[in-house]
Amino acid sequence: MKKNLNKLRDDIDKIDTKLLDLISERAFIAQEVGKLKNDGVIYRPEREAQVLLRLLRDNNGPLSNESITNIFKSVISNCRALEKKLSVSFLGPLGTFSEEATIRQFGENIETIPTNSIDEVFNHVQSGIAHYGVVPVENSTEGAISRTLDLLLTKDLKICGEITLPVHHFFLSKDKNIKKIKAIYAHGQSLAQCHDWLMNNAPDIKKVAVMSNAEGAKLASKKKNTAAIASSRAADLFNLKMLFENIEDEQNNSTRFLVLSSQDVKPSNNDKTSIVLATKNKPGAIAELVAPFAKNKVSMTKLESRPSKIGMWEYVFFIDIEGHQTHKSVKAALDVIESKSSFMKILGSYPKN
Repeated sequence: MKKNLNKLRDDIDKIDTKLLDLISERAFIAQEVGKLKNDGVIYRPEREAQVLLRLLRDNNGPLSNESITNIFKSVISNCRALEKKLSVSFLGPLGTFSEEATIRQFGENIETIPTNSIDEVFNHVQSGIAHYGVVPVENSTEGAISRTLDLLLTKDLKICGEITLPVHHFFLSKDKNIKKIKAIYAHGQSLAQCHDWLMNNAPDIKKVAVMSNAEGAKLASKKKNTAAIASSRAADLFNLKMLFENIEDEQNNSTRFLVLSSQDVKPSNNDKTSIVLATKNKPGAIAELVAPFAKNKVSMTKLESRPSKIGMWEYVFFIDIEGHQTHKSVKAALDVIESKSSFMKILGSYPKN
């Protein structure tokens, strides 16, 4: 048995050496590709999406697709950093789901810039302080993030990617016994997402809404007899015990994030396009506007209405469709819609998550 174990370990060592050589070769080629670029763009969402999609198609196990994605995201992130380390702004502080989404999209070899507000993320990207920004746009339980939609309408930035992050909440504390807890800190949305669990397990404990779950975890790490609802990463950052896991009421709870930049993204052949438009307040107006999608066989996956804030009963509509804006059928539909609407803005085309 010992001899067989040693043989297997020797085989692993030899494979690791081969992997190292291949990764180094990949990094060298990535450097050469960087030298041939003439537009200064380091991050190519469409190219990375194509690479990952091909690898997942070829994956025969035993590693899951999620594991393969994580491994190659790390490889790509480190190879990309040889050309230039990207700076990415997100809604902070450290330990939030926004940080987790950022790392999931870009890997860990980046410069992270946590901010205090969604507005600040937009401003960082628009002013060039950060190359990219990551902002939440909707939660499967709580719905759309109003501030993100408002800023997409008014700011001159493009959507170049999306991340759908499963949101799991953990009950964190320095104490081991929930009976000692007198206050629970969490963002208001997280308190709402864990409402039933809290009513059943902590009905008499004071709930305190704070700016972020990470801030709640930080407070719980400093105050006795307190707890926080936050992510597992927050538990690691603030040295808290995970007393209960996955306490969210909806087990399929997830948040969708958008990646912001000043660049247009080329087709990856598995894309989505987001637009915002406005129309006059008259019967059948929105039905008339979206009819060109059906006529051109373009699938509409989302329709969200928002007050335009420019007149009583005036609305704008945020729409997601399948396909890239340069594709013939999508372009034909958008051209007709633009001619019929009082306002239309293409927010970006980007690889589907």
